[in-house]
Amino acid sequence: MSSRFEIRLGGSGGQGIILMGIILAEAIGIYDHKFVAQTQSYGPEARGGSSKSEVIVSDVEIDYPKAMKPDLLLVMNQKSCDDFYTDLKPEGILIVDSTLVTQVPNPRAFQVPFTRIAREKFKREMVANIVALGALSQLTPIVSSKAIEAAVLARVPKGTEKMNRDALKAGMAAAKRAKREWLKIEIPPEIPKEDLLDSY
Repeated sequence: MSSRFEIRLGGSGGQGIILMGIILAEAIGIYDHKFVAQTQSYGPEARGGSSKSEVIVSDVEIDYPKAMKPDLLLVMNQKSCDDFYTDLKPEGILIVDSTLVTQVPNPRAFQVPFTRIAREKFKREMVANIVALGALSQLTPIVSSKAIEAAVLARVPKGTEKMNRDALKAGMAAAKRAKREWLKIEIPPEIPKEDLLDSY
């Protein structure tokens, strides 16, 4: 990994994108002890409009806190995927909520149904963002599972710890399944699969 790693999270207002960014930044900074910066922005509408949160990770002090060419893009709706995909580095990691992103621009994307898992397993769509954080911790080495769990439990409302821990674990398990599916994708023969896995 280069000394700077840029993450962008995108979705609609009400999906908890800003909270995701805060938890991820705290996990990386407080519990994994790396330099981190977190920023956020909303679309013109609040709930239902688009929102994004960015987390910059580095092993040295961060001079610019915004993502220019993300190394990792996680999107929870189609509009965010359409709006932000072109900014992703060519070799970057794309993670999509396959419940709501039906037109996936890259066959190498990791597709995990965060919202469906939240709806079916927990009867609460609001934990889809926690499911997504669990998945993210398995699909990139940038944050440890232990750190993400500690950061989630420090942030969620009292009394919801078990549900949120279970949501994280559901996301981690779903990400492992997505990785197995990803390995079945037809990759051009000139690109060794081991190289792709190393980049992920």
